Amino acid sequence: MRAFNSQRLIFGLYLLVLIAAFEIATGHLRIPAWPAFVVMIFFFAEHMDPKKAPHILVGGAAGIACILLARPVIGLLAPVVGLEIGRLVFILVVVYAIVAFGEMVPAVFNNYAFMFLTVTGVAVQLPKPNPFLWMGIELVGGAVLVAGVIAIGKLMAPRAAASRAHS
Repeated sequence: MRAFNSQRLIFGLYLLVLIAAFEIATGHLRIPAWPAFVVMIFFFAEHMDPKKAPHILVGGAAGIACILLARPVIGLLAPVVGLEIGRLVFILVVVYAIVAFGEMVPAVFNNYAFMFLTVTGVAVQLPKPNPFLWMGIELVGGAVLVAGVIAIGKLMAPRAAASRAHS
């Protein structure tokens, strides 16, 4: 078992403040926080690499935007092939676009788009779904949370350097 890392413990406390503030703000505004928190989770999964943030944000918005195409596309296909097959064709086309165009337009067609499409597909089943609001929260709120995590890291940098100097 590893020893306690005071830097991680302090980073975690700052992160809790960021999460609490964001949750209070979105609760006060009565808007869902989940799109922004998904961005933050992906940012952590990418080892807090700021260069990955644009791909997470743009891909996430693209994934949410795809859900806006679902109803009209499936509606056009349903009379011809049936509802289930129409839904399946839509999913297959979107997944194919993500895979086929991922190297050409990686900021848009990426794993983040795929995941946000999947989560949004579940979320649209809630009462009063609002993909446009979700995209705004994902882009703005996600960027705020990523910037907050980066700021916490910068705030912690002098402390980490001092800790290494004493070791």
